[in-house]
Amino acid sequence: MTDTPHPIIVTIIGSGTCAPSLRRSSCSVLMEIGPEKLLFDAGAGTIHRLLECGVSILDISCIFFSHFHPDHSAELVPFLFASKYSEQMPRKTPLTLVAGKGFADFHQALKQVYGSWIELGSDILSVVEMNTLAPDRLNKDQFSVMSRPAAHNPESVSYRVETPSGYSVVYSGDTDYCENLIALAADAHILICECSHADEDKVPGHLSPSLAGEIATYAGVQKLVLTHFYPRCDRFDIEKECRKTYKGQLVLAEDLMRL
Repeated sequence: MTDTPHPIIVTIIGSGTCAPSLRRSSCSVLMEIGPEKLLFDAGAGTIHRLLECGVSILDISCIFFSHFHPDHSAELVPFLFASKYSEQMPRKTPLTLVAGKGFADFHQALKQVYGSWIELGSDILSVVEMNTLAPDRLNKDQFSVMSRPAAHNPESVSYRVETPSGYSVVYSGDTDYCENLIALAADAHILICECSHADEDKVPGHLSPSLAGEIATYAGVQKLVLTHFYPRCDRFDIEKECRKTYKGQLVLAEDLMRL
């Protein structure tokens, strides 16, 4: 008999950026699918926030990186280092690191700096690179992950997670407006979309509220979750700006928010 497919439980681990903030940690999102716990990006503060919501690093089976900027990847070294020390350590359950092209070299460079302190061994740690020039797919027992190139860095990708029942959550990572994200997010239940700056502060490589709303509208997503806020966003009515282009369910992310 086939088990009943699980929905995807989403927790915003970090809703901020590189800017220091007591309110918002750097970027990270937790997705839980049955026993599987997937982490999307791991900026500074991720491990602390995971503990606040009752999740150990040993619970994480996969970490998906949207790109290599520090506010999305800086907690990788502490994560690997901590995996070698604890009452339950060293880690015995497999961990998969997933990112765009070039991540194997990025990971190797970190090992050249930190050496054995972050070495977990090939029997525990595996690295997967997703295509950064075309759509790609990774299949697991409990879920599948599709990716498409994002308009930010050469290695940037956005991810779509689906359960066997078709329940879907999309994580944009950092990106400017692009057709790839619209296609990836088509009819998704939730789109977790970066919204770094207000409309009048728009900068290349990032989205503003009205552009994020336009993507969500064209994609036909059921719920749009805006995240990756710089502190200056607090001076603007982000919801009002997004409502210029999007009329569906809208959430402004906060750390530890559960969806």
